[in-house]
Amino acid sequence: MNKLFLYGATLLLCCTQRSGTPDVPVPQTKVVVDLSREFQTIHSFGASDCWSAKFVGEWEDETKKNHIADLLFSQDTLTNGQPKGIGLSLWRMNIGAGSYEQGEASDIKDPWRREECFQDAKGQYDWTKQAGSQWFLRAAKQRGVRYTLGFSISPPVHMTVNGKAFSPGGGSLNLKPGLMPAFADFLTKVSEHFGFDYLSPLNEPQWDWKAGKNGKANQEGTPAQNSEILDVARALSKTLSTQNVNTTVVNGETAQLNFLYERAESGRGDQMKQLYTGSNSLHDLPKVENILAFHSYFTTCDDANLVNTRRAAIQAAKSVDSPELWQSEFGILGNICDQYNGYPRNTGIDYGLYVAKVIHNDLTITNVSSWQWWLAINPYDYSDGLVYINGPDGQFKNHDNARMSGNVVESKQLWSFGNFSRFVRPGMKRVNVQLKDHPDPIAQAGTYMVSAYKEEASRKIVFIGVNMTEQAVALPLSGLSLKNQTFTTYTTSREKNLAKDTLSGNTLQMEPKSVTTFVGHYN
Repeated sequence: MNKLFLYGATLLLCCTQRSGTPDVPVPQTKVVVDLSREFQTIHSFGASDCWSAKFVGEWEDETKKNHIADLLFSQDTLTNGQPKGIGLSLWRMNIGAGSYEQGEASDIKDPWRREECFQDAKGQYDWTKQAGSQWFLRAAKQRGVRYTLGFSISPPVHMTVNGKAFSPGGGSLNLKPGLMPAFADFLTKVSEHFGFDYLSPLNEPQWDWKAGKNGKANQEGTPAQNSEILDVARALSKTLSTQNVNTTVVNGETAQLNFLYERAESGRGDQMKQLYTGSNSLHDLPKVENILAFHSYFTTCDDANLVNTRRAAIQAAKSVDSPELWQSEFGILGNICDQYNGYPRNTGIDYGLYVAKVIHNDLTITNVSSWQWWLAINPYDYSDGLVYINGPDGQFKNHDNARMSGNVVESKQLWSFGNFSRFVRPGMKRVNVQLKDHPDPIAQAGTYMVSAYKEEASRKIVFIGVNMTEQAVALPLSGLSLKNQTFTTYTTSREKNLAKDTLSGNTLQMEPKSVTTFVGHYN
């Protein structure tokens, strides 16, 4: 047994009982809640359509497409009370650069990672392009997704220096001299046409996005200097304002969280200072949000690094007049502490728990107001998806076999994310929670952790507990007068996906290796 659970070498019996679950020995520490101590207002939880939507959105089987859309967007419930889907509140749509029309000449080796462009080299628009992405955008809106965001990975190929959707190298924006106004106008026109609430013009500018030794690139992408990020933001500010488009700009999308406050590649790191200080900063630009987005990749191993990186980021934000922070892209990539890995595909509870741990720490330490996933729909033998698709034969080693049709596969990444996205809704406020005998967030990250959110108008309280251990956990509540002494709970575990139950009493009970959402009302 982990020594962190042996408080005073005493094991206590839980004093309340979840319906259908017998009393078992569990450790306890008091959860102290302070509803008056508020932190960030939650904006949204989201995911992106990259790149699979272009094929999946054009499947002839409407039932399968709607099943995927329900899993991602639905706020309805099944007859047993389980949520039908994870109720995302933000949907990201990739604004393609035109590598798909180039075909093999794009030098992007995988067709699934190429994308169409709404504008051709003559400046003419074709709004029938990206039909599959448009299907999912409509499906999101039909199911009540609150916000939409368009994001660009590369300027259109007819505007780039090398005529490709990836960089020729050099670490600078792949845009021909003099075409900044045209690039801004393109993004503005697309945003206006689709009614995007937000526009993110550059993605992971720290990476070079150039071809490998074989002359082929993995995907669309462009680097950008911080000075070029500022230039793009100013151009969009002017164009969006002049054309009276309601979309506003979100900047950053930095490739790693620590690049916000540390030097990455020359001219592309330390973004807090370089984008938010000096006479040319992002502050007070019309149509530009006071939001800086980052990606949580490669900053989660080990637990001390997970916590301390996020502590440093929030301090850096405070030092530059506290721009709002969004975590705008995450998935399971590479080797993470020899415990999790992108390859091969793993959709089990350990991976779901890892995702929940990262979300918890981004919310409670970095105070992000929006948390967004990378590949909503994944055909690959890789672990960075929410909903997976296999070919009609059930195989996924050759992901191209799902281009015309396929089978839908759920994951624990999906449902663990849903413990947050389905119940912590836009406008709710995170409130203070302390684990009295277990206060260290680094120790919590390897054992169990709790966060809380309130909706003041309805006096709703939502707790989310993440139990990384093989033990059941019971945590008595203090500081909260709970109406009817009852929670409705939703548990994701090895066997369950947001399974609904009722918990009587003033104690948060978590099953082994589980993510549990507790929904109640306070007096």
